[in-house]
Amino acid sequence: MLYDKERNVLFVSNISGKPTEKDGVGFISKQGLDGSDEQLEWVKGLDAPKGMAILNDNLYVTNIDELVEINIAEGTITNRYPVEGAQFLNDVATDGKHIYFSDMSTGKIHMMEDGQVSVFKEGIENINGLAFNQQGELYGLDGRGLRKFPMEDGEPEVINDVVTGGDGLVIINDNTFIASRWQGEIYLIQNGKETLLLDTKDQNSNTADIGYIPEEQLVLVPTFFANKVVAYKLSY
Repeated sequence: MLYDKERNVLFVSNISGKPTEKDGVGFISKQGLDGSDEQLEWVKGLDAPKGMAILNDNLYVTNIDELVEINIAEGTITNRYPVEGAQFLNDVATDGKHIYFSDMSTGKIHMMEDGQVSVFKEGIENINGLAFNQQGELYGLDGRGLRKFPMEDGEPEVINDVVTGGDGLVIINDNTFIASRWQGEIYLIQNGKETLLLDTKDQNSNTADIGYIPEEQLVLVPTFFANKVVAYKLSY
């Protein structure tokens, strides 16, 4: 789930098939915030697309073991970047210069620069959601919670060790985060302390890789098996 402020549209990645199967049935949906310009299968022929980020008018999406580049203006796939040894590529983030993306199965964060993919960090159990703040600092959700990852060498800083195994991550400000767990939980993490905002497990409604519209304070929640996106007004 990704909000594109410049174009005032939402992009939604649809696995459609199985999360690890190369079946070509995955696609990206595009829709204006006012409901206009709705294109269910805006870009087709993907395998199991998941995380997305925008850099230089291109949409980058993970596709099991490759990073796919999509020209937004044309709605066409312009490049595919295979990732050696990748098993379950997941979330994508950008610092405005490079693309970073996680592999939950191998415990790696990859970086792409000038069309070349390299390993940025490794040995990170269940790394999933990634996000950069305005200062270009990288945060991620993994098996140990919410952590801040140094851009150079060094150990990650633990921000919160309760919300482990998180999926989607949104940075509100330097001390405030929204984190989702796929099973059906959304948390506010503020000054390192977590507050459960939403629990939909009893409704069998998942809370996958969330998006956020800051101007409206709307949290966008893909429900996975329910095949819909639900918006919640954030108030804290």
